[in-house]
Amino acid sequence: MHPQPEPGTVSSSGASAASDTTPDGTVVTPSGLHRRLRVWEVTALSVGFMGPVMAMSLNGIGVAGLVGSAVPFTFAVSFAGVMLVAYAFIRLTRYFTHAGSVYALAGVTLGPRAGFFGGFALLGTYLFFSACITGACAVFFEAMLGELGVEMPGGAWVAIAVVVSALALLLNVRESTVTTRTLLGIGMVGILVMVALSLIIIARVASGDAPVSTGVDFSTLLPGEASWTAIMTASVFGFLSWAGFESGTSLSEEARDPKRTIPHALTYAVVIAGVIYTLVMFAQTIGYGTDAAGQEAFAGASSTLTELSSTYIGPWFAVIISIIAFCVAFASLLSCSAAAARLVFALARDGFGPAALARTSAKTGAPVPATIAVITVTMLLVVLLAVIGGGPVEVYYWYATIATLCMVVAYGMASVGAIRHTFRPDSPIKRWEVVVPTLGIVYLVYVYVVQVAGQEAPYTYFPWMAGAWCLVGLIVILAAPSLADRIGARLTREDLG
Repeated sequence: MHPQPEPGTVSSSGASAASDTTPDGTVVTPSGLHRRLRVWEVTALSVGFMGPVMAMSLNGIGVAGLVGSAVPFTFAVSFAGVMLVAYAFIRLTRYFTHAGSVYALAGVTLGPRAGFFGGFALLGTYLFFSACITGACAVFFEAMLGELGVEMPGGAWVAIAVVVSALALLLNVRESTVTTRTLLGIGMVGILVMVALSLIIIARVASGDAPVSTGVDFSTLLPGEASWTAIMTASVFGFLSWAGFESGTSLSEEARDPKRTIPHALTYAVVIAGVIYTLVMFAQTIGYGTDAAGQEAFAGASSTLTELSSTYIGPWFAVIISIIAFCVAFASLLSCSAAAARLVFALARDGFGPAALARTSAKTGAPVPATIAVITVTMLLVVLLAVIGGGPVEVYYWYATIATLCMVVAYGMASVGAIRHTFRPDSPIKRWEVVVPTLGIVYLVYVYVVQVAGQEAPYTYFPWMAGAWCLVGLIVILAAPSLADRIGARLTREDLG
């Protein structure tokens, strides 16, 4: 067996180094990760994190309350904003491959301290989102039982959270292909059912065989009477439907031909979601009706997909949607915890945290100790809110808000890194392209302001909590110059490979 060097491959010692090959042809990097994933498998992780069915059941409601019938147009605006932000990840992953995502992308372009700060913010994003999605699993499981006529006992949601976390752990410690193919299967079913519902709604409304009389109103694809202030504010809610699109970058060291696979996968994930979200929101808007009564019904819905399923197909389809929504929420937990584990693995490999967290399974190549650590922290966050009297809804919304604020910081670091890299003397990126990440930063600042301004308690506390998490990362890197030196040395060796 003769290992061959792979440019840009990260080794356990920090240098780009030779990789091994198993009898079945799987490339094993010096870090122990298995390099097997294709474009569609990486795309599945990003789409799985976003949880399209979960997003489309809930995220259009707040938008409808702000812009009325202009919901599809607002999601198109959100789509444009996401593309501006995604540019940095898509561009930089063509040149750098690392399991640490923002940690490495900002570290290589801005320096090790900036990389650690961005990576620590992203770690907060993944951990808080993991806890948030665990709450969502409990919410959707309860809704699923409700559709089946079964009432869940009070407090039983904690047991649901424990069970789904244990299942996520069991799947994530296996080969990464098992995780991504599970995500692909769940995601495809969810998307197909959601699109089928949307097409049925559009067909029934177009034929006049619908409980609304406003018809197929294409003016919903324009701003209409909604102000641009309202549209931009509402676009923030739409933007959150793409949260986690970058999670596929955490598989950079497990992908075949990563400098091609990762940027293509991120692009596909964002674009596929954008097209589907706009279609589904168009169907939902005309399904409720574009008159005042329809707009009010949309804005006051609890779960748009289940309500419209009952109305346009029948209660039996609402049951199917509720089951799929739970499965998609679980898939999102699976994606988020997998991405978090890779980031913990990357940080530990560079000396932040116990060395045991940088170990992988010889059999599966999965970062098992890091995965266990992530699931453990997730459960601790869930139990913490349960102890102080919070329920699954609070777990979902509270931790989602904190995660979003951390996410904006992490995304911003990647965009700043892309700008810095563009101005390097040897950069292959054309200077005029700097306008794209610059606009992405402007949009991220707007997202942050909307998440903070005009909020009421307890949401007024969350910016302080997110800020405290990011501040801890800053303090650690400033107080441990040797850690910064190790990170810098590793990233320099892996840089530009």
